[in-house]
Amino acid sequence: MKILVTGGAGFLGSHLCEKLLKMHHDVICVDNFYTGSNKNISHLTDFDNFEVIRHDVTFPLYLEVDGIFNLACPASPIHYQRNPVQTFKTNVHGAINMLGLAKRTKARFLQASTSEVYGDPEISPQREDYWGHVNPIGIRSCYDEGKRAAETLATDYFRQFNVDIRIPRIFNTYGPRMSIEDGRVVSNFIVQALRNEPLTIYGDGTQTRSFCYVSDLITGMVELFFKENIHEPINLGNPEPIPMNEFAHEVINLTNSKSTVVYMPLPGDDPRQREPNIDKAKRILGWEPIVNRESGLTETIKYFKEILG
Repeated sequence: MKILVTGGAGFLGSHLCEKLLKMHHDVICVDNFYTGSNKNISHLTDFDNFEVIRHDVTFPLYLEVDGIFNLACPASPIHYQRNPVQTFKTNVHGAINMLGLAKRTKARFLQASTSEVYGDPEISPQREDYWGHVNPIGIRSCYDEGKRAAETLATDYFRQFNVDIRIPRIFNTYGPRMSIEDGRVVSNFIVQALRNEPLTIYGDGTQTRSFCYVSDLITGMVELFFKENIHEPINLGNPEPIPMNEFAHEVINLTNSKSTVVYMPLPGDDPRQREPNIDKAKRILGWEPIVNRESGLTETIKYFKEILG
C-alpha cells in the first residue's frame, strides 16, 4: 500500500513510519516540524520507498494514497498549550482535510485519538463506552476537545460517506525519540534523574498513570489499521497503573541517581487517574502489551543517556 503518515517525524509517527517501511509499504511522511524532528526520521532515508513532505495539515493536501494515519498534533501539554488555537485547528481542520483526502481516494483512515477524551475520569479503568468528564473551556481543552471533535468527524465521515475509519485511543506511551523538553512525566523524570536534579511531582503524587512502551503501541495501531470492519474506538495502552510517587523512585533506582523528589502544585484539569480497559483490543485484535515497564524504561534511559552525552 501507499500510506500517508501525518505527524510522521514525531515520536510515535517516526516509529510508525519505520514499522510500515519494514512491512514493505510505500510511506509518505508529512510533518510541519513544529514538534517533529528530522533526527527522528534521518535513518529512514535509506529506504527507497520513503518520502518526506513538509506540510501543515490545516491546509489541504492533494495526493494519491491507499491509507492514511492521521497523527498530526502536538501531544504534550507544554507544546499544545503554547498555541491552543493552532492545536485545535490541527485537530479539527487537519481531520477534515485528511478525511476529505480519504473520501476522494477511498483510502482507509486512522485517526489517532487519545485517553484525554476521557478528561479527568470518574471511573477507572476507562472503557470505550465511557463518555468522559472533560472541561470544555480549560487549559487542556484545545487538545481534549479537539481530539473528541476529530473522533466525531471521523465517525460522521464513516456514517455519511462510508470512509473506512479506525480510531485508537492512545494512552500514555514512552520510549526512544521522546523529546527532552516535551514536559511529559517519563522524559521529565528520566532527564532529571540523569542530571541528579530533583524529580518534580505535581500534586501529592497519588495520581496514577499507565505507561505503554512504544513498540507495543505501534503494533496495536498497525493491527487495528489492517483489521477489517472495526469502526468504533479502541483503547490502546498498558492496563497497569502506577502512582507518581512510586514511579519517581522506580526511575531513580533504574538510573542510579542521587535525585530527591520535590512537589509542585497540580496543573489545571490534570487527570487523577489513567488506566485503560483493553478488553476490546484483546478480543478484537488479539493485542496486549508485552514489554514490561522495567525493560521499557531501561531502553528509554539508554536513549536519553546517549542524547544528553
